[in-house]
Amino acid sequence: MKVLHIITGLGVGGAEQQLRLLLRHLPYEADVVTLTNPGTVARAIVREGGRVRNLDMAGNRDLAALPRLTKLIARGRYDVVHTHLYRACLYGRLAAKLARVRTIVATEHSLGEARMEGRPLGPGVRGLYLASERLGTTTVAVSPTIAHRLARWGVPEQRIQVVPNGVDAAQFAFSAGARIAVRRQLGLPDGAFVVGAVGRLAAGKRFHTLIDAIAELPDAWLVFAGGGEQEQPLRARAERLGVGARVVFAGECVQDNTTPAGHRPSLAGVLSAVDCLASPSGEEAFGLAVVEGLAAGLPVAYVTCPAIDDLPAGSAPGALRTGRTAAAFAATLGELRRAARPRLPVPDAVRRYCVTATSAQLVRVYEAAAARAPQPHPAYDPGPGPGATAPAGPAPDGPPAVPTHTSPKNSATTSPMTSPMTSSEKEESR
Repeated sequence: MKVLHIITGLGVGGAEQQLRLLLRHLPYEADVVTLTNPGTVARAIVREGGRVRNLDMAGNRDLAALPRLTKLIARGRYDVVHTHLYRACLYGRLAAKLARVRTIVATEHSLGEARMEGRPLGPGVRGLYLASERLGTTTVAVSPTIAHRLARWGVPEQRIQVVPNGVDAAQFAFSAGARIAVRRQLGLPDGAFVVGAVGRLAAGKRFHTLIDAIAELPDAWLVFAGGGEQEQPLRARAERLGVGARVVFAGECVQDNTTPAGHRPSLAGVLSAVDCLASPSGEEAFGLAVVEGLAAGLPVAYVTCPAIDDLPAGSAPGALRTGRTAAAFAATLGELRRAARPRLPVPDAVRRYCVTATSAQLVRVYEAAAARAPQPHPAYDPGPGPGATAPAGPAPDGPPAVPTHTSPKNSATTSPMTSPMTSSEKEESR
């Protein structure tokens, strides 16, 4: 089976990190296309032997990207196209259908009650989503909470499968050495009580709540692991409240220790350096950061986390649900500071989301979707051009239309990061 993953971008985020992790564990040849922003996670995939093609899409309404993507899919002769995130689902499912791919799977990573990936869920967003969903074979929800939301939207229940996000708990295991090194790197005092916050710095994450809470906790520090458009407003808020010296912005952090030396720390290193994790978001699709914090042995204060809330009570004793306000977080974090807990054992909740188990679930989804997909139409003819008759090999005048990702466990070959589609490729695809 040959799989193409299409994702909106590959900066650091939960869906992006999850795709990278899946590529290590799915037993299939897989290619990756990012519509835009081949960022930190794209570079990490390449370091692990993968290849990523940037479609270089100009924006949400860059309709010229659709024929390029359609031709790229057709030349790859894919058995499965798997899309991730809203824009990639819209364009990817339509392009896969036009290229006559039989099995089209989409993972819904970010559907909230009122917003999806930061955009309000108005009639237009919902209408486009449902129209594109009908082009696919199966929609994967990362939690039962998301499955219920999809069904309420009107997605037929028989098309929805729940496959939770996966976690490689071993990579988040506490390291005393990393704790010392990362605290030194970030300028954190050795004995300080440090709160960690992980995620994209976007308004919906409500990270300003934590800055307000830190202002009520003298001598406590706060570390943000993530980047985004809210960084400057958050910095300004910290300065205005007089806590700027105690709020550290570590930037985008990949999950494990593959970040080049001298750069920012890994997420695993940050989780070793802090004493607890706080998640103030009031609307989550899964809550991956909470599960990763638990995997690192941290107590976690959170507002909402379907990954925990959908489980039986007692599955995650280190996870403390708290209120949405700064005062509620200040109270909960103050209790954690006074308790001075050692690292906690990894709870059952984390083991439930072991990536080897969740990737095996996704394999079963692929197989079931392929079994019930309609019979193939005559193959789409992408027309003459580079790679049309030999999609896996190099074209006479350049790289293949889609660089092939060969799993490191099947091949020792590694591949350089590919550049955006060249102007000749774009012109030829129109």
